[in-house]
This record gives sequence, structure tokens and C-alpha cells, in this order.
Amino acid sequence: MILRAITLLTLIALTNPLSAQEQTVLIKNGRVMDGSGNPWVYADVLIQGDKILEIGDLGEASADEVIDASGLYVTPGFIDTHSHSGPGLASAGLSHAEPLLAMGLTTIFANPDGGGPIDLNAQRADLERDGLGVNVAQLIGHGSVRSRVIGQQDRVASSAELERMQLLVRDAMEEGAWGLSSGTFYVPGNYAPPEEIEELAKVVAPYGGSYTSHYRDESTYSVGLIAAVDEVINVGRVAGIPAILTHVKALGPFVWGYGAAIVQRVERAREEGIQVFADQYPYTASATGLEAALLPRWSQAGGRDSLMARLDDPPTLERIKEGMIEGLARRGGADRIQFRRYRPNESLEGQLLSEVAEERGQHPIDTAIDLIKAGSVSIVSYNMNDEDVEILMVQPWTMTSSDGGLVPLNEGVPHPRSYGTFARKIRLYVQEKGVVTLEDAIRSMTSLPAQVFGMTNRGMLRTGMTADIAVFDLDAVRDLAEYADPHQYSEGMIHVFVNGRAAIRDGAFTGIRAGRVLRKQTREIS
Repeated sequence: MILRAITLLTLIALTNPLSAQEQTVLIKNGRVMDGSGNPWVYADVLIQGDKILEIGDLGEASADEVIDASGLYVTPGFIDTHSHSGPGLASAGLSHAEPLLAMGLTTIFANPDGGGPIDLNAQRADLERDGLGVNVAQLIGHGSVRSRVIGQQDRVASSAELERMQLLVRDAMEEGAWGLSSGTFYVPGNYAPPEEIEELAKVVAPYGGSYTSHYRDESTYSVGLIAAVDEVINVGRVAGIPAILTHVKALGPFVWGYGAAIVQRVERAREEGIQVFADQYPYTASATGLEAALLPRWSQAGGRDSLMARLDDPPTLERIKEGMIEGLARRGGADRIQFRRYRPNESLEGQLLSEVAEERGQHPIDTAIDLIKAGSVSIVSYNMNDEDVEILMVQPWTMTSSDGGLVPLNEGVPHPRSYGTFARKIRLYVQEKGVVTLEDAIRSMTSLPAQVFGMTNRGMLRTGMTADIAVFDLDAVRDLAEYADPHQYSEGMIHVFVNGRAAIRDGAFTGIRAGRVLRKQTREIS
């Protein structure tokens, strides 16, 4: 239940005196959904400065600004547990975060999949240089750490190298990282044995950090889907920290129907007392690099120069092609791979691999090799089925994430999740299909991620919490981004507050950049 409002005098007595300069905003008559999974209630929300001052029937309470939220839902601002928006937010032209705000996002977790910078202080400075439209929580990436110490070599780390990696992770946690991310599906994370990850996760544990992983195999690439899930679970078991199967899925026709098996594995682990969670984007298509999708991992050892040498060696090339044929089958074929970003030839963006191969009179594998030789290729891959998406979505331990980035408007053909994830879940899976309730969907976007990562003052509407708030018209919430035409903002957010300041007011962006880089070790107290 929403807690009854406490009096202003009592709150002031319990907290530090509030500055006279802090503005007050009263959101009245809204359908307040606190983020816990409880049903909404009619209530008012009073904001002072960056905090929620009171919640309840506030009657004729006055404020510097009054917003009538009649007919609208008032919820915590949404939290994206897996976002590639960090580089965009660090650039002058995108730090406004408008595509994110339009989905109701107020906080994102950066540096997923084992990537991102090692120097989090430098990243923080870049993010804060032009102001931030949303809050950013930093992770430290295993792949980046391993690359710094070992490079792209396919081998086990020595004891001395492991110690160096542990020191880098410890430094990042001291700088305020919220946990360790890995991308053991990708190079160089794929070259690390599970024991390496476990030892680094142990470093995270004393700081209350979490572990989130693009797990080693979402299909049948190497160890198999279930073994990869078990690997993540075991990290949580060994390190004693929350372990997250990030953008959880069963990828490709070889493993369609395995969603139930993932659920079984997670439930069994949770019965053992292991803190296992997942996050998920509400789409049946993923996005990655063509290299990651098709190339065997051994062919990428040593970096791009080594790969090019192997592609130029006929016997080795034939071995690579054999592996790529298997990879293409896992993705469902060449007509399920769409190019989203290809700087050497932007005219290919939006086309299917099958279409380009046919135009060139080539086998799709030969076309893929030619494109890879010319430069990096980003793709959308249509490789999941609805049944797996839905069975994973309804689990009480599944959060919502985008896996999306932040790119200039109309640049490339990105996955529509960068613009539509959170609105799409509400529109399609709550309103139209009824797969999840609105209460559960909002919980997956707010209090659950805050709980998993240890955010003590966000993710809920409670007195004293930070005023990250979304106010939306449920009937108007919808994602407009499509695979062929993704550069379209979501609709339905009427007001969005970040740290108590309106980033969206009356459906329009205000230009206010009130976001912060959140540091775990300080519990966000500044």
C-alpha cells in the first residue's frame, strides 16, 4: 500500500532543513502507482527540490507549481538496466537524452556486455561536461579489463594477470561502480574461463555490487544455452551477489522453446538462496555485430589484423566459412539479418543480407565476408519467438531493459528498442496482449532494478525518495519506432521529472538537464 502522508513539520524534523530556494511542485489527483507492484491509488505527490516531500491526500496544499494529473498515472521514473547510451550521453548533441526521456526513463546503467571505459572518473567527467538528461549508473566491464591486461589473446590469465584485473575492478568499485558486467559471448570475454569471472565477482561483493552478463551462449554457439545460464547462476553462488541474465532470450530456431528451461533453472537456483535475476527487451529481434553473429570465436583471436590475415589464407578461410554457415543457421538464415549501421556503404543500411547477396550474385556467407573485410557491420537479427519472450517476461525476477543506444536522429537504422522499449512493453504486452499487468510492468521498470542493484532512494514513490517521476496517459502510451523506420520518439509521457526537475512538461521537452552520474559507494548522497 501507498504509505499515508506524513506531515510537513514531522518530515522537516526528521531530515536536514530544506533550502528556501528549493522549488515545490504538487502533482494532484493522479493515479499513483508506487512501483512496488501494488495497485494504483488516487493521491497527490509533493516535490521539494530533488526529493518527494509528501504523498497522500494533500487537500489544499500550496506549491510553487501545481500539476493536475487527473486521469494520468504517476509512477517512479523508469530504470534501464542495460543501456548502450553512455557514449551518446557523453556527446554534446545527445546529452539531452530525449529519446530516453520520451520512454519515461530517468536512469540508465551504462557499460554493459563487458564493455565501456576502465577509467570511470574520466567517463564521469565526459558525461557531466554538457549536462545529463537522465541519471547514469556505471558498471565496470570485464571485457575491457581483460583487454587492458591480456589484449585479445585466447588464453587463460596468469596469476599475476588475474591480480591486475582484480585491482582494476577494485579501483572501479572504489570510484562508484554498481557492479561488474560481462559479455562472455563476445571477444575477448569469450576467452575467459568461468573461474576468472568468479574471482572478479568476488571483488565486487564487499561493495554490494551486482553481476550482469550477456551470457556465453544464447543458442548453440559453444557451451549451449542452458550451460551458459548455469555459468551466470554459479557466479552468483560463488560470489554471493545478485547475478543477472541480461537481455535474456533463446536465440534462434535451434533453441526456440527453451524459455521454460531457463525459468526452471533460475527458479531452482532461487530456491537454493542464490540471487538470480534477468532483464529483457520486449522484441523478437536482437542486435549485434555481424562478426559476433557469424564468425567463430577462434577466428577473432588477436584482434582485427589477425582476423584479416586468416580471411586471406584460403585453408583458414574455408574453416571460417564452415563456422559461419552454422552461425547463419542459428540466426534463422540470411533473410533474418538486417543491416543497421555500415559506414563503408550506408546504402546497405536497412537491407537484408539475403537481398544484398542476391544483388551481388553471391552466397550470403561470401557477402558477409566481403562486408566484414571492409569494416564493422551492425545488424538486427530476427531470431526469437513470442512464446519464449512472454514466458520470460512474466517472471517476478525479470526486469525491463532496452539494450539500446543513443545515436543522432536519422543516423543509420538502429534497432527500434533505442526509441520504443518501455512504451512498447506497456502498449503491446500490457494494453493489447495482456501478458503482464500494468502494476507488474511498472515494477519491472522501477523498484525491482533499484532493489537488485541496491539503489536505496530511487525506484519507488515514497516520502524522502529522490523525485524521479513519470506521469503518463496510459491510453496514449505507444512506441512508434519500427525496424525499417526506427527514428521515432515514443508518445504518452506528459511529465517526466529527473531529480525533481521537469525534463518533460505538458508533453514537451524543457531542455533541462538535471541528470547525475550516480555513485554506489556514496549511496547517491551528494
